[in-house]
Amino acid sequence: MLPFARVSIIGLGLIGSSIAHAVRATMPTVALTGHDADPGVRARAREIGFVDDVADTPGAAVTDADLVILCVPVGAMGDVGAAIAADLPADAIVSDVGSSKGSVIEALAATLPGVTVIPAHPVAGTENSGPDAGFATLFRHRWCIVTPPDGAPEAAVARVIDFWRRLGAEVETMDPKHHDLVLAITSHLPHLIAYTIVGTASDLEEVTRSEVIKYSAGGFRDFTRIAASDPTMWRDVFLSNKGAVLEMLQRFSEDLTALQRAIRWGDGDALFDLFTRTRAVRRSIIEQGQDDGRPDFGRSHE
Repeated sequence: MLPFARVSIIGLGLIGSSIAHAVRATMPTVALTGHDADPGVRARAREIGFVDDVADTPGAAVTDADLVILCVPVGAMGDVGAAIAADLPADAIVSDVGSSKGSVIEALAATLPGVTVIPAHPVAGTENSGPDAGFATLFRHRWCIVTPPDGAPEAAVARVIDFWRRLGAEVETMDPKHHDLVLAITSHLPHLIAYTIVGTASDLEEVTRSEVIKYSAGGFRDFTRIAASDPTMWRDVFLSNKGAVLEMLQRFSEDLTALQRAIRWGDGDALFDLFTRTRAVRRSIIEQGQDDGRPDFGRSHE
């Protein structure tokens, strides 16, 4: 038995369209309705046809849904919750895909009182965005973290977990606050560092006369891929998860100071020990299937 029969997706960018494609591939009898705030995105979604119906308003998209997934920037969750409140069926479950959870739970509790809210975070994505960027296998063998608030009905949590597993994801449940701390170091801080490094390089462009781009090595290119992520989404992530991000940023700053000291005083042993430990982390990520272990990250050189 399928966990849901009628799914509504609010926000039809990379994640929303990928969910629709994945549902089509794994649960083809599920009825899919979508909405996006951008009329151009709605028009393109109709052309691609990855949902059965594209509604012109959030409320119209959720009228008969038993699962509503909010695929919008975390800063917009409260507004979207308010926009669907009057039309949401009483027994519907509302979930999301946001990268921070504490703020989402708070916003939806305020705008959707009494509604069953089971937040989730599929840890998957690309640097591309928009309805054309979605594909059915985005979540396959990737983690989806489900973060039910205190008192959430166990049956509703189980249905959301079943939904994501059917899309190919590995699912784990986690306390929302702990999720935000973990993601601050594994996702949010790396993005902040990437934005900073690429921004610094951009400032240097005038001095180096395009040499930064012309001679970009693999490491810098990887940073530019991360820094090409959606600016609205990441602005909202940093503002909504500011406590955990600032805590991790302080820890990083302390470690960076220690690294500066080791370089300044020629402490090769300290550098070697650090690089050995970080190399082991990389091997563990590959062994767990979370990245490609092929030379040069599997890049084609043809």
